[in-house]
Amino acid sequence: MRLGVSPATIRNWLKTGYLCSGRLGGITLDSIKHFEKEVAGKEKLNQRANKSLKDCHDHDSIASTFIRRAKLKNDPASSLGDEYQSSLSDSFRNKEGVYYTPYSVVCKLLTKPECDFDHATFCDPCCGSGNFIIRALELGFKPENIYGYDTDPVAIEITKARIREFCGYESSNILEADFLQIASKDNISKFNFIYTNPPWGKKLPKDEKEHLGNQLRAGSSIDTSSLFFFACLECLHDNGTLGLLLPEAFFNISTFESARLKSLSFSITRLIDFGKPFKGLVTKAQAIVLSKKTATQNDKVICESSGNSIVRPAASFSCNPKSILNLHCDNESADTIEYLFSIPHVTLTGQASWGLGIVTGNNDKFIRASKLDGYIPVFKGADISKSELKPPSNYIPADLSLYQQVAPRHIYEAKEKLIYKFISSRLCFFYDTNQRYVLNSANILIPNDNFPVSTKLLGELLSSDFMNWIFACIFNTAKILKGDIETLPIYPQFLGEVTEFCELSYLNNLNIEKKTNGTYRVKK
Repeated sequence: MRLGVSPATIRNWLKTGYLCSGRLGGITLDSIKHFEKEVAGKEKLNQRANKSLKDCHDHDSIASTFIRRAKLKNDPASSLGDEYQSSLSDSFRNKEGVYYTPYSVVCKLLTKPECDFDHATFCDPCCGSGNFIIRALELGFKPENIYGYDTDPVAIEITKARIREFCGYESSNILEADFLQIASKDNISKFNFIYTNPPWGKKLPKDEKEHLGNQLRAGSSIDTSSLFFFACLECLHDNGTLGLLLPEAFFNISTFESARLKSLSFSITRLIDFGKPFKGLVTKAQAIVLSKKTATQNDKVICESSGNSIVRPAASFSCNPKSILNLHCDNESADTIEYLFSIPHVTLTGQASWGLGIVTGNNDKFIRASKLDGYIPVFKGADISKSELKPPSNYIPADLSLYQQVAPRHIYEAKEKLIYKFISSRLCFFYDTNQRYVLNSANILIPNDNFPVSTKLLGELLSSDFMNWIFACIFNTAKILKGDIETLPIYPQFLGEVTEFCELSYLNNLNIEKKTNGTYRVKK
């Protein structure tokens, strides 16, 4: 395709008027030429599409240069990895999931184990420039017992050069290969220790991910970081140790639930929050270290975050909805959450209708700051508080067919609904009876008619300090996701016939008290 984007993106550009359909169902050449000259790279489109049109990264040329330099032995091998990564375009790194792990993170994650260093085997399945492998050498692993894999030939040559520079050993165990393919075959090699930072969200065809997921028994968790988790387990000896640096989503998002369930079947020893260690990447990183042996009720997990460390019973994570690994939650809070879920309760799962805010496809084109003929007011997440909406300051054409994504009209025009912020660290729901429309920074919740709590009261409950505390203890996220809201415990038996929510009364009925620091606990 001349424009270098997916058919779905082309359909969106046709829908929003950037391109024009021809009489036979194609796209007119004039509209393509106009788009390339006047729109691409100038207007704010889909970020991926603009990158595809602007990226001129010549990876083959860059790769051959660095491979030659690594083999010549003229450059300090320790600096080649940083130099190589800095040469990669954002588009290439995003496509391949290439973000090399800072050495300070490697050292904190990979600490000296108790083992027979003369015989213990170590593997980094995504070795990159070799930081984990160099750390393993520093800790005492023998170079002949260290293995590394990567699909990037430059990374392989740099890692070999660094091993040679560190200890003079010419390794034949650092191989250009796809570890996912290796792990999905029979008669695989097994290792005592596997530590790595796998590709996060690497772009693979859907059918390939599904095939690998089936081969590795990964369930619904088929992001590349999750696939590597299952692949590493396949290649790990019984009682072996696995340490992975992973995106925060692995620990708290629904799509990774299968991977979390698998991890909880083993003995998790450490969970670590590294914040945002990658320059230019907003995604937070967390790590898991586990031993491949069956979990027991006595297992303890060290949870490290912001310089603090607490020890949690491993069983406390199993009580969480979707087996979320909420490492920031202290023991008293975890006990309280476990208690709350033990009380009879209802949830919104299967008991509500949901609606996404309008995605215009081009806000500059459609949104106006004042009302024009044929325009309707729309509200953003920033306009929402639990008690009021700001006066409208955005207006769009009333024709919903113009937009990239809309909910069914009856969702917006419901007699009663809850409008809530989507990008937020706090739950904030507004009770709407005026059939308002919202943009995609806000979403809509409509409980079923037979739900045992009224829409107004539900909004007050969900916006309460208590429910916000529960949400933060479990999810610790800045996105308010439908799947997370659906798991929150609601106790209609303690709301009675009241028309306004009273947190103190609700807490008394639950035998919960609020502490002076804003947290909650079971009454002593």
